[in-house]
Amino acid sequence: MPAIVCRHVVKRFYHYEHRTTTLQELVMRVLWRKPIHVRQADFQLRGLTLEVARGEAIALVGANGSGKSTALRLMAGIYPPSEGTIERHGRVVAVIELGATFHTDLTGRENIELYGAALGFTRAEIGARFDSIVGFADIGEFIDVPMKYYSSGMRTRLAFAVSVCAEPEILLLDEVLAVGDESFRGRCLEHLQAFHEGGGTLVVVSHDLESVRALCTRALWLDHGEVRMSGDVSPVLDAYEQYAHEDS
Repeated sequence: MPAIVCRHVVKRFYHYEHRTTTLQELVMRVLWRKPIHVRQADFQLRGLTLEVARGEAIALVGANGSGKSTALRLMAGIYPPSEGTIERHGRVVAVIELGATFHTDLTGRENIELYGAALGFTRAEIGARFDSIVGFADIGEFIDVPMKYYSSGMRTRLAFAVSVCAEPEILLLDEVLAVGDESFRGRCLEHLQAFHEGGGTLVVVSHDLESVRALCTRALWLDHGEVRMSGDVSPVLDAYEQYAHEDS
């Protein structure tokens, strides 16, 4: 059984030319039989069909606005599809916005529990992984210091550590391969390679094509919401890089 299956997935986002904002306007529009909301569909993703095998590492590449992050959020269940179906088989952790739930007045220890809960883990599960999270983040005695005294790098390291130490079966990553300093990026890449070699499934959205080549075996190039090319990682990235160079 594959880890993720997307069948003819469409996601529409709407641009509203007019929204009804008052009760009086609502009543008048109903009486006049005028549309309550005037909107136009802005298609971000069109007919995505993709099967991700268990233990596979696949990258979604493309220019900004091509639909990569939208596709990842659909796979994560954050967005519902406008059309089509998505199946997920296995425990999914989506690393979309690192540390989105962090609270600066709470300590690192408290934020680990908070962020872990947001990712769907119980206190016992986070407690069992606590030492490995702290060790991976390498923040030492700052674990019991309020996060408002952390540097941006320390917050990033802690958020990534919570995400990757949670032992998911499917890991969805959105633009997190370039976080932190050079040393930490190296450790992140090593950890993700070990996760993949251990049978974990990876879906990666990234502009860091060097890391994508090192980590992924297959790539999907999205362009204006449609699949332009898919296949082995090197030919797809070569074609995308050539297109991006010519377009610039």
